[in-house]
Amino acid sequence: MNGTMAASSNRIMLGPLVAAIDQGTSSTRFLVFNAKTAELLSHHQVEIKQSFPKEGWVEEDPKEILQSVYECMDRTCEKLTQLNIDISNIKAIGVTNQRETTLVWDKETGEPLYNAIVWLDLRTQSTVERLINKTPGKNKNHLKHKTGLPISTYFSAVKLRWLMDNVEKVHEAVLSHRAMFGTVDSWLIWCLTGGKKGGVHCTDVTNASRTMLFNIHTMDWDPELCKYFDIPMEILPKVRSSSEIYGLMKSGPLTGVPISGCLGDQSAALVGQMCFKDGQAKNTYGTGCFLLKNVGTKPVMSDHGLLTTVAYKLGRDKPACYALEGSVAIAGAVVRWLKDNLGIIQTSTELEKLAADVGTSYGCYFVPAFSGLYAPYWEPSARGIICGLTQFTNRSHLAFAALEAVCFQTREILDAMNQDSGIHLSQLQVDGGMTSNRLLMQLQADILCIPVVKPSMPETTALGAAMAAGAAEGVSVWSLNPEDLTEVTSEKFEPQINPEESELRYARWKKAVQRAMNWETTEPVNNGDEETSIFSSVPLGFYILGSMFMLIGAKYIAAGQK
Repeated sequence: MNGTMAASSNRIMLGPLVAAIDQGTSSTRFLVFNAKTAELLSHHQVEIKQSFPKEGWVEEDPKEILQSVYECMDRTCEKLTQLNIDISNIKAIGVTNQRETTLVWDKETGEPLYNAIVWLDLRTQSTVERLINKTPGKNKNHLKHKTGLPISTYFSAVKLRWLMDNVEKVHEAVLSHRAMFGTVDSWLIWCLTGGKKGGVHCTDVTNASRTMLFNIHTMDWDPELCKYFDIPMEILPKVRSSSEIYGLMKSGPLTGVPISGCLGDQSAALVGQMCFKDGQAKNTYGTGCFLLKNVGTKPVMSDHGLLTTVAYKLGRDKPACYALEGSVAIAGAVVRWLKDNLGIIQTSTELEKLAADVGTSYGCYFVPAFSGLYAPYWEPSARGIICGLTQFTNRSHLAFAALEAVCFQTREILDAMNQDSGIHLSQLQVDGGMTSNRLLMQLQADILCIPVVKPSMPETTALGAAMAAGAAEGVSVWSLNPEDLTEVTSEKFEPQINPEESELRYARWKKAVQRAMNWETTEPVNNGDEETSIFSSVPLGFYILGSMFMLIGAKYIAAGQK
């Protein structure tokens, strides 16, 4: 009895709580933290279905995304009530989200006009090639001085352009001034703050900086960039800081609670890992893999294939901080592929056991370029490749090669970062779902030849969004002063193999990457399901036409000789 009373009186003493919506590529979560101790009190998670209507296409249902947020909120509030925690102590909500994923909806009906086109989607490859060919010197970095980004299928502007060109409903809504564009954060905030009944149409600087329409120097939408992509500025959300009150929740158990934090997932993880100083970096292992390094209040441009992005702006009057980012498209997604497409594992945790059984890839290398290659290559024509196979290779070796692939890709972006800054990281701070795989963490330390440090509370992305929300003016329940930040407990993985072996394996990986390049270079003539014409390949077309002319010519010569 006394224990129960003590527990309930402790719970009453919790003080202010802050919640975070973490809407990722493969799942949605709602998490509640203690604002004073940063302790995670409760959470709920729901998986999100991805659809692949055509090769290279990746879509999600905006209504399912929204519904999953409501479900996670309701379940978490129920769990808190069962724990005797008063949900009226939740003083603010932060939003963090998969970046670049593109949505368009009708502001009068509140209905999405098409599925969300996910950041991994490749349908815009021909648009990207056309845009690059239009630039002086066919330069993919033509807009980098303003955006910090190469012209790539990855970013929102080309996805939005595709929707306007190919979806009649979107085209009509733009013409009749009913269309609203947003990344996932904008869609969620608009819906949660009232939707068609006065919802707030906004985004934050970190998400805006991933669209290719945002000028990272002026910190606003750029009229020239919008003109370049022929996108009307009226459909864009208002750009706000990452930490301010955007609006209030209009329904559900948390009605009236301010939404006051918004950060793209990788920026949120940087904040959650407390990387507030110039030079601090973190690597997040999610669907993709993202290494971000804080470079301070002046943007630094990369010469080695990294992106320059807005890290955060924690308040209306606070300065923006920038980051160098190395983005890898496929990390956790390779596990999902081995599970759903090949069926060699039933659960993600099986992968670690399978790989640990052999402890080597036995010379097998796996380049999972399912969506082309991102940093440091930015090569949309690359495709996935598994090489070095022998009769001895089995599924365990393939599992090991898949884990190594994640580590090698991280090594490539870390090398680029070290070259750009001239300062070598002495250890790597990590977070994200895949960090629960201890073999992966050890492999990462071995391949980087530096220690890997993993916090014991892995939900740093959600924590970052909660920190931004709790620190917002008008909420002010979470202090971001360095002396007030709680010390994070962590685990360290030290390298265990000699650097020579590590370099040898890395060199073989680089060789495999070269084999994956320039695979998907010819555009099909049609856009449907019929077989592609052999003439869609220009060299092949010339070869066949040439052969036909030679045959006809030979026939005439033969006829003349008779």
